[in-house]
Amino acid sequence: MMRAVLIDDEISNVENLRTLLEKHCSQVAIIATAQNVSDAVDAIEKHLPNLVFLDIQMGDKTGFDVLKLLPSRNFEVIFVTAYDQYGIQAVKFAALDYLLKPIDIEELMHAVNKAEHKLATQMQTSQLDFLLQQLKKPERNVSKIALQMQGEIRYVALSDIIRCEAANTYTHFFLSSDEKILVSKSLKEYADLLCPNGFLRTHQSHLVNPKYVKSWLREDGGILLLLSGEKIPISKPNKDNVKQALQHF
Repeated sequence: MMRAVLIDDEISNVENLRTLLEKHCSQVAIIATAQNVSDAVDAIEKHLPNLVFLDIQMGDKTGFDVLKLLPSRNFEVIFVTAYDQYGIQAVKFAALDYLLKPIDIEELMHAVNKAEHKLATQMQTSQLDFLLQQLKKPERNVSKIALQMQGEIRYVALSDIIRCEAANTYTHFFLSSDEKILVSKSLKEYADLLCPNGFLRTHQSHLVNPKYVKSWLREDGGILLLLSGEKIPISKPNKDNVKQALQHF
């Protein structure tokens, strides 16, 4: 049984989440709730939950402030927010779970099941520490991404990623060390994260770091030749965007 604390500055959201958990997630026992940062810290330190549902935007403060005030963070966190902004981007880079309001029942059950698996297998990660380090940076571009693999979380520098390739609902990461990592998330999710950081979506199945592009080949309407010798196709809808991006790289 997971012991959970629910944190949200709106009581209606707390009660809605409580109802959903009681109806659909019987493995969760709600042991406390809080509606502000101070009460949230007190509740976590007093009740020692192993799962926290944490709202990101809490008046003029954030759920991140809760995490920063805790001397230790020995629990899983599922972020809950109505704001798909920078905070969520940071959460995604840290490979942490989040739910957008209004909460989808299937997504809630999936997030809870993942948290239960991590707690049952005692998978120790530094995802929350990584997240807080990213949030300290004055600029919003990040230098590393957390890739959740089976049995571990790998922290990879963006500069070490040569390219990403879709494999159905999975994504292969090809690294400069010649390592290949398989992650159970779609390429679209990583394109949403990495394209604002300079990566090129050349094709529905390919994402490329321009740092490793050697040249543009005119064969077959356009192909990127990488420094490794690999050839990456460019789809017609992406052709102009890729060409323009390479001119400014």
